Amino acid sequence: MDVNGKAFRAFRDREEALRRQYDAARAAKQHSKGKLTAWERIDLLFDTGTFEEIDAYNTPAAIEVEFGKVEKSYGDGVIVGHGKISGRLIFVYAQDFTVMGGSLGIVHARKIAKIQEMALKMGAPVIGIMDSGGARIQEGIASLSGYATIFHNIIHSSGIIPQISVIMGPAAGGAVYSPALTDFVFMTSHTSYMFVTGPNVVKEVLNEDVTSEELGGAEVHARKSGVAHMIYDDEENTILALKKFLSYLPSNNLENPPVFPDDELVSDVNPKLRDIVPDDPNKAYDVKDVINNIVDNASFFETSELFAGSIVTGFARLKGKTIGVVANQPKVLAGVLDIDSSTKGARFIRFCDAFNIPLLTLEDVPGFLPGINQEHMGIIRHGAKMLYAYAEATVPKITVILRKAYGGAYIVMNSKNLGGDFNFAWPTAEIAVMGPDGAVAILYRRELAAAANPAEMRKELVKRYREKVANPFIADEQGYVDEVIDPAVTRQKVISAFEALSNKWVKAPERKHGNMPL
Repeated sequence: MDVNGKAFRAFRDREEALRRQYDAARAAKQHSKGKLTAWERIDLLFDTGTFEEIDAYNTPAAIEVEFGKVEKSYGDGVIVGHGKISGRLIFVYAQDFTVMGGSLGIVHARKIAKIQEMALKMGAPVIGIMDSGGARIQEGIASLSGYATIFHNIIHSSGIIPQISVIMGPAAGGAVYSPALTDFVFMTSHTSYMFVTGPNVVKEVLNEDVTSEELGGAEVHARKSGVAHMIYDDEENTILALKKFLSYLPSNNLENPPVFPDDELVSDVNPKLRDIVPDDPNKAYDVKDVINNIVDNASFFETSELFAGSIVTGFARLKGKTIGVVANQPKVLAGVLDIDSSTKGARFIRFCDAFNIPLLTLEDVPGFLPGINQEHMGIIRHGAKMLYAYAEATVPKITVILRKAYGGAYIVMNSKNLGGDFNFAWPTAEIAVMGPDGAVAILYRRELAAAANPAEMRKELVKRYREKVANPFIADEQGYVDEVIDPAVTRQKVISAFEALSNKWVKAPERKHGNMPL
């Protein structure tokens, strides 16, 4: 009895030591930076009382240290485990900046790797909450090998389970490739940043002064680099958005996304859609107005909103079922495809295809962005990514041409012969090799040069080109679109088409993998 009592006291003492580790002073230091503690983040994320921690009492590797001290603490700077979010099993690792700056040593890495491997076995999403000073310098190559194991596991699980990174502090050096390899990256403004080489190295090598925020803050990665897909003002809103985001995704590649109750208040016929596209083909409009008048009420969740604005991507619901939406945005650069929008669109399409999410494409594209910079930076190669992604995708694919569909960009946007299952067009659609103005300028160059009134002649020729060549009814009659539809019935047509495609099955050819133009 005494032996048992002694063992139980030791058990209690260890529990108490772990509790003391997360003291008020450490929490206050984290809060002073505008950040939550690792435990506060976990408590916000998971359904109450469902989180189960694993490997709480792991301690750092025993090493002889010459260049600095390794803190003898439980957990080695990361909390790992599983729980439920909206009733669904989710695995998580949350780096704890209050313990050795959340630095990654070999034990820290093994804990993360264990959770990654468990998530893959169980077919459940894994979330990484990152707040770390990077590789633990004292452990040398052991910490680098730990990162390599984590990266290997992410790649091994890619396309099998959703993997999401949430940056809530620093992520520097090799550590940034962990979020870069995952499916989606969330960041928090002013408190999170990512960079391969920090401000001190930039100063030393290039003699340029730059702050962490300017170099790799949330705004930089959301607007310029495209590394971050979603950013929010504070950690509470980031976590709330993450929970909502998960509701659109399946747990793994063998499941379909969750189905929500049908929003019966949304009519399948919506006359508002007739008035969104302007009569003037050169006038802009917001394609999000089209999206929101087709999908279930308030169901559109946009991804990469601040990056490559000429294309819009995001998840929505139709009759309670998740779909992925890809749409050209006439408000930004007239909706052209450029390097960034092609990469953004291709990445999103491939995620949807991996996780059984049907694709709805809303098309209004005048072409690829012209210019020396675009050509020299590889618009040919990057534009081919969209082509590859659409053609490779085997999920149900529907396209609605709203207005312009010109040249190679028409082909790229899930055209019929690229593999579109159902392709519809509105009466406002213009489908041609190029826009009427450009076509007339080439085809009637001599006649216009010799005309007494070239402006009037050009106007008449452009009108005739629209009627005789770019007219959507011609494409309909030749089978390049399945139907020209009244905009008001778009939701009805799309729902019916997706229902018809619900049992779509495509046998892929035998091969190791294709060679995407990366």
